[in-house]
Amino acid sequence: MANDASARLIMEEFEDNSFLPKFYEDARRYAFPLEMSFLAARFNQLKKQLPEQDLFKELIISDYIFAKCLLFSKINLDEDEFELYYKLFSIINLQLPKPDLLIYLHTPVEKLKWNISNRGRVYEQNIADEYLINLQETYFDYLHNIPEQRILIIDCSNIDFVKNQDQYNQIIELAQREYAPGIHHFHILDVS
Repeated sequence: MANDASARLIMEEFEDNSFLPKFYEDARRYAFPLEMSFLAARFNQLKKQLPEQDLFKELIISDYIFAKCLLFSKINLDEDEFELYYKLFSIINLQLPKPDLLIYLHTPVEKLKWNISNRGRVYEQNIADEYLINLQETYFDYLHNIPEQRILIIDCSNIDFVKNQDQYNQIIELAQREYAPGIHHFHILDVS
């Protein structure tokens, strides 16, 4: 999509997070350091890349929003840890620009599990269905409580826009025509 739109692409950087495999082994013990490390990494990445002006790539497309930090921490942290985390998140979040459009790719849990399996990260293979359902519900709650944000929710139950060019084109047309005239910055969210 970024190539087709001559847009700058921001992909989440997570491979180097040493807490991620540890979290999947012992979530309770490593949830807070994992969420703090993601908070710092995502903030640093977005702070470096979002304010830069590129005359040839006015549009910016990202595969995550900074609020992802908050949504995952809400699920993964104990209440007292979340309260502290929320205070830090709130201070940092004020420093980042908001996207013009969010595109949320809603995928059934069975398809998410298939995607995770095909991705091949050993430490992710035992993610519980309940965790994914909770994550989806948390995203929907968030999306329903940001009325000032333009949001396009796409049900990916029966589509494969990666392999089907017509479906891909329909999504692009819908985003451009109905939701985002004049956008410069948007995020595509997929919980898998």
